[in-house]
Amino acid sequence: MKINRLPELQRREFLRRSAQLGIAGVAAPWAMNLAAIGEAAAADASGGYKALVCLFLYGGNDYGRTLLPVDAAGHANLATLRGGTTDTGGLVATRASLAATALTPRVAMTGSGAAGTQLAMAAEMAPLKPLFDSGRLGWLLNVGTLVQPTTKAQYSAQSVPLPPKLFSHNDQQSVWQSSGAEGSTKGWGGAIGDLFLSSNATSTFTCINASGNAVFMTGQQAVQYQVSTNGAVPVNGVVSNLYGSSACSTALRNLITAPRTHWLEAELNRVTARSISAEAQVKAALGSNTALPFTTVFNTSSSLGRQLQMVARLIAGRSALGAQRQVFFVSLGGFDNHDFLLTQHPGLLTQVAEGMAAFQAAMTELGVADRVTTFTASDFGRTLTSNGDGSDHGWGAHHMVMGGAVQGRRFWGDMPVLANNGPNDVGQGRLLPTTSVDQVAATLATWMGVSNSELGTVVPNIANFSRRDLGFFSP
Repeated sequence: MKINRLPELQRREFLRRSAQLGIAGVAAPWAMNLAAIGEAAAADASGGYKALVCLFLYGGNDYGRTLLPVDAAGHANLATLRGGTTDTGGLVATRASLAATALTPRVAMTGSGAAGTQLAMAAEMAPLKPLFDSGRLGWLLNVGTLVQPTTKAQYSAQSVPLPPKLFSHNDQQSVWQSSGAEGSTKGWGGAIGDLFLSSNATSTFTCINASGNAVFMTGQQAVQYQVSTNGAVPVNGVVSNLYGSSACSTALRNLITAPRTHWLEAELNRVTARSISAEAQVKAALGSNTALPFTTVFNTSSSLGRQLQMVARLIAGRSALGAQRQVFFVSLGGFDNHDFLLTQHPGLLTQVAEGMAAFQAAMTELGVADRVTTFTASDFGRTLTSNGDGSDHGWGAHHMVMGGAVQGRRFWGDMPVLANNGPNDVGQGRLLPTTSVDQVAATLATWMGVSNSELGTVVPNIANFSRRDLGFFSP
């Protein structure tokens, strides 16, 4: 007699696809990887609690309005490229407006564009200058997606592998977060989480997303637990009386959590039960919404401020969540400024600076400043040249790394030559990155406790780069 194996094959395929795509919904307020039954072997978590916080700037942040030359020659050059200074209708802030945010690094800048260059942050970034000056924040220059070290000649000849679909929002967001194009199913934040699942008493809280779903947070086994800026997402009708009736709530709970004989129903109910349990645990860890565990004031009129405040509260409740290693994700959109750059971008940078400064102050207040590292990321940089009212899709860009363990007041990486069709430009003012996202990931993963032999599971392309540690944490 022939045995019908179709149900088992369907179940396996369902689990496989769930592991790749994740499932999110009312019953399970996180992108659930239903194949997360086993746990990865732990990496080294002996150093106590540590956390990474990724701040993703969706749309492609314009680094030329964020970190720019303030020396006379460099500023004049950028103004020429970008249609002049703001007082003459161009995109570049006046030198006078940058005087208060000019940066003096403790180590000389390197790179072909470093000679004679002094950099300043946009005036809106002023809240972060004390962190730079005190060595708790630094800038990574000209970083972007690369498969391997690439020269301009190699790019032009297409003689080396290049990131897929360069200059495409969705694909470059995915490459930044996962080393693969749109449709990738595993990010390097989740891959770090995979290695620390068994270090945490409750593996569910290893990767927490306060922004939404992101491939960055998806591991092979680590789930992506999603919270709102108000806390864990409850299953309505279970946490409060349904139709004013506790009996109805009990009936609903039994309906959506009871064991089932059909494999699809069984998996769904198992996930829902885990969701309900996790929500209760997070709610207890957070405590009262009015009695916060720190006095630091966040700008809660900003979506980013609310997200970072929630991450700070979750870190404060780490013991109740049983966490030794955690990865967090927050984000802010609106950076695709082809138009209205001068009216929209300043407000975005203000939110970033205020949010990051408040978050670091809260970490200091909680006594974990040296245990939490925050970094920025974005789809790509923008073009050096102006399109008249903004800038277009670029490639390399400048980003920040912040935390008590960071040996900041530095510019890591190489300063490029800012010139249209110059030695670092692949066309239309797009900078060819001199530092890879993979190197950033490897540096942060190593600080978290990932061993050198395990880095390949976090960033598969790291074998193509001779330098795996960019020195964020080195004295």
